[in-house]
Amino acid sequence: MSKSSNFFGQPTYGQLIKSLDREKIVEISRKHGGEKYVKSFDGYTHLLTMLYAVIQRFDSLREIETSMTAEVRKLHHVGIDTVPRRSTLSDANARRSEKFFEDVYRDLYAANKDILSSDSRRNGTEEWIRRLRIIDSTTITLFSNAIFKGVGRHPKTGKKKGGIKVHSVIHANEGVHCDVQFTSAATNDSFMLAPSHYSHNEIVALDRAYINYAKFEELTDRGVVYVTKMKKNLSYEILVDCMHQNPQGLMEYREQVVVFRKDGINHIARIITYVDIKKGKKPKLISLLTNDFDMPLETIVATYRRRWQIESLFKQIKQNFPLRYFYGESANAIKIQIWVTLIANLLLSVLQSTLQRRWSFSGLATIVRIVLMYYLNLEKFLNQPDADLKIMLAEASESPPEDPENC
Repeated sequence: MSKSSNFFGQPTYGQLIKSLDREKIVEISRKHGGEKYVKSFDGYTHLLTMLYAVIQRFDSLREIETSMTAEVRKLHHVGIDTVPRRSTLSDANARRSEKFFEDVYRDLYAANKDILSSDSRRNGTEEWIRRLRIIDSTTITLFSNAIFKGVGRHPKTGKKKGGIKVHSVIHANEGVHCDVQFTSAATNDSFMLAPSHYSHNEIVALDRAYINYAKFEELTDRGVVYVTKMKKNLSYEILVDCMHQNPQGLMEYREQVVVFRKDGINHIARIITYVDIKKGKKPKLISLLTNDFDMPLETIVATYRRRWQIESLFKQIKQNFPLRYFYGESANAIKIQIWVTLIANLLLSVLQSTLQRRWSFSGLATIVRIVLMYYLNLEKFLNQPDADLKIMLAEASESPPEDPENC
């Protein structure tokens, strides 16, 4: 039988992490004090061990150690010479600062943002998408309320689960986190809306939890457009009220110019109300609030709908990486695992953007996890995953060679 057309001299894992510079990463770790009293388990080895664990979706330190012991010869090819013991990894997760992993993520994001934004197949080509940033947060539930303060009502047992809230900002044409902050689940989202972080002509899509008239006024002064969903209890004065109807005489859009007055602030904005029709559900009215008075109504609605991109990103991360169980009980260990998960998500997103074949993220994450330690040409294999199968079928269809003794 012919040799595999995808055979390669380095494991798939080594090809996935080829953009990680060992010297640079160790220097980042040293900057945060992570290399003091370290003999062999440096920041680079720590990062690769954690990446291996989250890509393989391991739930415990025991699983990590056992699997890496079985693959130790292959791991040597990616720079891991010795398998860390459970105690070594546990101590490192408690001691090495999560800021080190944060800096690695931000450096990796900066190096690959142009690759991510160039994938128009996934991100769209509309001009306003390149200007759009999306803000939201997601809560990762924890069992201990002592680490991160929980939120919500106490159940009848009197116990309350804690939680860490991940506040995130993404560029709509990139699809990965460009800014991330961690707080307890009890922290209000509005602190993440910092007008000084946005430039003239940018668009910000956000949920109604971020409504703050003072910040909205500052965004307007900076020339930044915001689009958010209305709260039901907002008080305002209507200046202009206009109804747009379709040819059948039914309301298509309602456009209002209003002013909000609170604490000496007079903020003028535009309310767009439209009928949201979803298959299998009753139509309902959705009201959006924006400070833009020039964009077409359809674009305002499309901008807010694009906000669901960040919800899909949160769902993608929670479904494809282990965030139900953590490899340590300290706040630092929990943050490290989340940062490493974001790094793994970024590496797979970059890979997805460079492939000619269309892959869903879930499908790509699954196939990479299966072949992570195989010696395959990753790019060639993912672009033509059935190449070996075709060779096998072609050989099977050929007539068997004749036995010379029977000729």
